[in-house]
Amino acid sequence: MRLEITCHDRLGITQDVLDILVKYNIDLRGIEIDPAGKIFLSFPTIEFNEFQHLMPEIRKLSGVTDVKTTPFMPIERERNELNAILETLPDPVFSVDAKGRIMLTNDAAASSLDEERQSLLGIQVSELVKGFNVVKWLESKDINIQAHKVKFVEQDFLADFFPVFVPDSSQSPILAGAVILLKSEFRLGQQFSVFHQPGEESFNHIFAQSTAMKRTVREAKKFAESNLPLLFFGETGTGKETLARACHSITAGSEKVFCQVVVTGKSDEELDGILFGDNTTPGVLNDEQNGTVLLKEINDLSAFIQAKLWAWLQQNEKQYQSGNSESKQARLMVTTQEDISLAVTEGKFREDLYFRLTSLVLPVPSLRDRKGDVIGLAELFLKQQALRMGKRVPKLSRAAVDLLQAHSWPGNVRQLENTVCRAMLTATGREIHKENIQLPGNASGFSFSSTDFEGTLDEAVKKFEKSLLRQLYPSYPSTRQLAKKLGLSHTAIANKLREYGISRKTIKI
Repeated sequence: MRLEITCHDRLGITQDVLDILVKYNIDLRGIEIDPAGKIFLSFPTIEFNEFQHLMPEIRKLSGVTDVKTTPFMPIERERNELNAILETLPDPVFSVDAKGRIMLTNDAAASSLDEERQSLLGIQVSELVKGFNVVKWLESKDINIQAHKVKFVEQDFLADFFPVFVPDSSQSPILAGAVILLKSEFRLGQQFSVFHQPGEESFNHIFAQSTAMKRTVREAKKFAESNLPLLFFGETGTGKETLARACHSITAGSEKVFCQVVVTGKSDEELDGILFGDNTTPGVLNDEQNGTVLLKEINDLSAFIQAKLWAWLQQNEKQYQSGNSESKQARLMVTTQEDISLAVTEGKFREDLYFRLTSLVLPVPSLRDRKGDVIGLAELFLKQQALRMGKRVPKLSRAAVDLLQAHSWPGNVRQLENTVCRAMLTATGREIHKENIQLPGNASGFSFSSTDFEGTLDEAVKKFEKSLLRQLYPSYPSTRQLAKKLGLSHTAIANKLREYGISRKTIKI
């Protein structure tokens, strides 16, 4: 039986209540005092006759305003709530005292160790969780929340350490112990995947604060409604594929597969089979499972594949004009870094195919043209990287912000992402400084000593050229971009890249 007594804060009132219990020979099992003016009592169930006399006698005490039964004591409710939380958590949890001894745990921890929960109580948690000195942390003067990689049952876990404080009589915090929450790599992967569901391929997840990018997103949404081929034109790393996926997500065929094919580096025979199929397979353009097919770097198509693609588009248009509702070919989207009209002028790209593919053209701005997005994107990439690593998101220092904002970003969004993720790996504190940010120099990587120099001037020049081109190629991965950067002709750069064996196959972009 449990009683809840509401009363005023009067000296000796608790003793008066206890005296009444003694008078009726009631065995007190528990008592709680709430400073808000409540006394809670727990004792064995008594006879109704005794109960009838007990309640009025307590009510007569000076300062008592109400007495009633209650289903539970506050501490029982809190304990049951805590147990419910612990039991529903799939991750191992330990509650330890200020000396690091286990005071409470859950079934997830016990089952991982193949032990009963009771058998773990009193054990030093450091015997089970390796890789972090819990006692030293608890004894430190400035104790804060910690997150560390640890070993538990011979496996890697991410451990969160939360200090627990209780107030003393003057309401000053006193360290009572800590709660340790463990997450396995598998569980972290499950949680991380929640943030990378197909919904992230929608326009809602495209970062666009600058005027240029807002305009691009607005046009992309309009173009997504059409069935016409859609061409994305922009430099490397600008996010052409991301926009294509977003367009696919709001098309009529969004429930079908988004299929991408990289044209560069594939033979005619290989590309012909992939796109158009053979006697046994339909090819991605004719596969009813595909809602959208994205051809990347359309400017690298050979004359043979160009002719077949033009014929495929012709057939599609005839079926559409005839009102054939059975036509289930995929929506075609293409990307290019180069102005295809120049290739048409040079006779390298079919003019009729060019006009087919440029019905809808979406220019994708470079990061130089959307400076207002640089810091926001950098902070977004830091947040994503921190989530992958299970770390707190670091902040960018003022100097780091200025450096990122001032850079020209020839590799665009992809280069920015790689740069800030690398900076986070090298940073040691909670802030990323200018020194953590590595931006490529134009001519680093080539040096020599006058004492050990060998060879001719021509050989030295070639060595320097090769080093310079290898460093610039990831940021300027087309011959036209690289030629423009270095002030040379397209043909001269193409010859040098061929001579030094520099291509997408040999250089990671």
